[in-house]
Amino acid sequence: MGGTSGSSRALDRRTKKLLVERLNRDGAILARRFSLTYRSIEAERANVTSRYGICYSDGVIKIRLRHAVTGRSLKYSSLVNTLCHELAHLRYFNHGERFKLFYQQILEYARAQRIYRPGRKGLRPESLPGPPMLPLTPRRQPTAAGDPPAAPSAAVAPITPVAPTGPGKAAPPPPEQLGLFEF
Repeated sequence: MGGTSGSSRALDRRTKKLLVERLNRDGAILARRFSLTYRSIEAERANVTSRYGICYSDGVIKIRLRHAVTGRSLKYSSLVNTLCHELAHLRYFNHGERFKLFYQQILEYARAQRIYRPGRKGLRPESLPGPPMLPLTPRRQPTAAGDPPAAPSAAVAPITPVAPTGPGKAAPPPPEQLGLFEF
């Protein structure tokens, strides 16, 4: 493969594994805060270049880890941004106003928890020293009135979407009919 040695392929597999583990830990924190459930967060196949992420109706979220053209690792903040977008699709299966507001809420919570840290120059997964993160624990306990207490870590259940309702709001088709949601 064009001068790629077995050891660099192994490093790529290791980096991919660490990134997916970190995304799963951060995804669990975000999902727990917003009462979302998903089946898994996985790396998108390398040959998929038409999207950054996708949320399937069965609760599987896939995120592209590398740039479509250069093949370089995307910044972790870009991966978290995509993760927040796909998590928002667990509740809203479109890109309407409710979805946009919910996505922004998730992103802002991720920023407050220091999960989402945009604008950090040169910070790419391969440049991070040591393990990517501490074990799965909330970084800060919710303190605002009405915030739910942090739930203990548990297995992730299949998604339970909440359809928008109210005057003039038609409920979207069931997820089984939609198939997938792309970002």
